[in-house]
Amino acid sequence: MPTLLWLRTDLRTQNNPALNWAIAQNQPILAVYIAEDTERPRGGASNWWLHHSLQSLSQTIPLHFAAGKATEILPRLVQEYKIQNICWNRRYTASGIATDTHLKSHFKSQGLHIETFKANLLHEPWDIKTQSGTDFKVFTPFWRACLAQLTTGVTPGHGWAEASHYAGFGAPSLSPGLPSATKSTFINNPSSLALNHLNLLPKKNWSQNWPTLWHPGEAGAHHRLHDFLQTGLKGYAEGRNNPAQPHFSKLSPHLQWGEISPQQIWQATQASNAPENDKAKFLSEIGWREFSHHLLYHFPALASQNFKANFNAFPWATNPAHLRAWQRGLTGYPLVDAGMRELWQTGFIHNRVRMVVASFLIKHLQIDWRQGEAWFWDTLVDACPANNAASWQWVAGSGADAAPYFRIFNPIMQGQKFDPTGEYTRKWLPELAKLPQEYLFCPWQAPTLVLHAAGVTLGEIYPH
Repeated sequence: MPTLLWLRTDLRTQNNPALNWAIAQNQPILAVYIAEDTERPRGGASNWWLHHSLQSLSQTIPLHFAAGKATEILPRLVQEYKIQNICWNRRYTASGIATDTHLKSHFKSQGLHIETFKANLLHEPWDIKTQSGTDFKVFTPFWRACLAQLTTGVTPGHGWAEASHYAGFGAPSLSPGLPSATKSTFINNPSSLALNHLNLLPKKNWSQNWPTLWHPGEAGAHHRLHDFLQTGLKGYAEGRNNPAQPHFSKLSPHLQWGEISPQQIWQATQASNAPENDKAKFLSEIGWREFSHHLLYHFPALASQNFKANFNAFPWATNPAHLRAWQRGLTGYPLVDAGMRELWQTGFIHNRVRMVVASFLIKHLQIDWRQGEAWFWDTLVDACPANNAASWQWVAGSGADAAPYFRIFNPIMQGQKFDPTGEYTRKWLPELAKLPQEYLFCPWQAPTLVLHAAGVTLGEIYPH
């Protein structure tokens, strides 16, 4: 009898414990992806990525596509195909956990065999505790506890050992594929929806150039990791703050959809020849992702409620014109505007600049952090329910391990310090390309003759 494999944010063939288990049953596999009705729909940029990721995976695994409620679709498929074995990799949002718990209970009551696995985190959110047995609320001791488990030989669970084929090699496999099965192992279901019928591609045409920028899918993830290890990891600890330098991995959207696992990234990074401080700093970013999921699991309302309740009375400003100017990159603060235009044009924004634009919205405009979180949720290809919310709350000061609420990222000084040649800002604000570096991040201070020579008219070419 067939085995049902339910894929969600684990769209890969390698280091995928649920897929490995399904193959090990030596039965035909019905691989299912459901565009679920959820309490928070995905944003347009994330849906764009998902469409192309599913398209890529379906070239290796025949996928059954469906749309609607998983609690209705899966039981129907189980009955239709007389399924006895069901497997999936775990997820950590409140709605996802509720759905999975309901289905697991339902199928077990029918005598079916259910297996679930950890596939997309180094540690389960409930596994890392303080010495007193409570949940962590500060990143540094959390990550220290994670590292202690990783370095003392405590296995982080299913799938870790399989990722160790990177050990001793400078680069991951660039041609991932099925570990021990062929397409004939999988069922082609004639009742499957066509991928286009999931309606994932945004109706706005702002993403039309993205195929030249991004390569969703497992192969794209491995190529991206390989390129980063070769050209971006060495010097990462310092260079990661300069948005014009290549010291960023851009692996976050691949991680979000599980096209590559954190175990694979960990092993490949450790096996690289980069300096130890660069490897440690990069892997701490994987640690922040782990910490964010830890927070989301223990505080499911992370995207909608202040983690620290004493922020609930904060008198946020309501100013649609200011919010719109921020969204469009028309605030008149060049580094802020450059970041927001990079976001709109590419679906991505450099991490240092993310903090600057978030601080500007919250601290300068005093607009609720949730407005910014929602905009990023819609426009980021790497929109993650854990990372996005935890990071916005960190900047606001309302979250766990947050920056003090009175800490402000000065958008002028940040530009002068981290974009010292202006290469990044000029790229995204070509109207300021001829402005001298002295005035690039504060054009309102430039003399009239300097503005005129640079072709800049404040209020027309570029906002006041």
